Amino acid sequence: MAETTIKLADGNEMPLVGFGTYLINTQELMDTSIKTAFDAGYRLFDTAQLYRNEDFLGQTLVNLQIPRDQIFITSKIAEISQGYENTIKSIDGSLERLKTNYLDLLLVHWPVQEYFFDTWRALEKLKADGKVKSIGVSNFSVAHLELLKTQAKEMPVVNQVERHPYLNQRALVAFDKAQNIVTQAWSPLGRGVTLDNEMLKKMADHHRVSVAQLILKWHLQNGVAVIPKSKTPSRIIENHQLDFELSEDESGMIDLLNRNQRTGDDPEIVYETGKQYKVYKE
Repeated sequence: MAETTIKLADGNEMPLVGFGTYLINTQELMDTSIKTAFDAGYRLFDTAQLYRNEDFLGQTLVNLQIPRDQIFITSKIAEISQGYENTIKSIDGSLERLKTNYLDLLLVHWPVQEYFFDTWRALEKLKADGKVKSIGVSNFSVAHLELLKTQAKEMPVVNQVERHPYLNQRALVAFDKAQNIVTQAWSPLGRGVTLDNEMLKKMADHHRVSVAQLILKWHLQNGVAVIPKSKTPSRIIENHQLDFELSEDESGMIDLLNRNQRTGDDPEIVYETGKQYKVYKE
């Protein structure tokens, strides 16, 4: 890839392609997955308090003797940890589990009405204290970002959201870009629902790549960072091999597949209720 990192609004650099660790729930699997990913060129590793695997990731980095300054670690504040004091306290736990004294990026995992401003104020404090280099949000809509702007001292530099060809979030991506916020896609392949699309298969065959590679490249060419996840070594490697280009017409054809189809929760309902409302699948 011509560009492997993107400069955030705070001046820090973030890898465009990261590795998602959700559902990696044993030390052995974390060790083998991270080794494969690191050897393939991944430098961003995405976890969350809710995934209950920060301790596995931290131990893996020790086991593999990967220097801390060579990688970018993202974690996220769980709903149960939100609020000013709770957030600050919870990060000490995350740092201990990850065996590091700072996070490269900390996100509010989901917007929660009750603690909306207090949680963000805590992130600003954590950044000022040097425990976190960059701060951002996850699953925030335009309305949530507009609301945050009314009280935030500094705005998020990243908004991590569900995005794939069946949910292209064009308006949100455009808004983020206008606000100098990098959009990062979780579930960039739509939890697999997009992989059987016949048009995408034909387009991928034309480029001699997999459908997954095609979709990931579509994200990148739209200025969206990605964190694909896989437990399969061959797919982990493949998802980082994106040295090809899509034409504007091809990218536009993929845009037309949009159905506004979510595979995860609706952020507005989580915001209102303060919790996810179905089995967590991210």
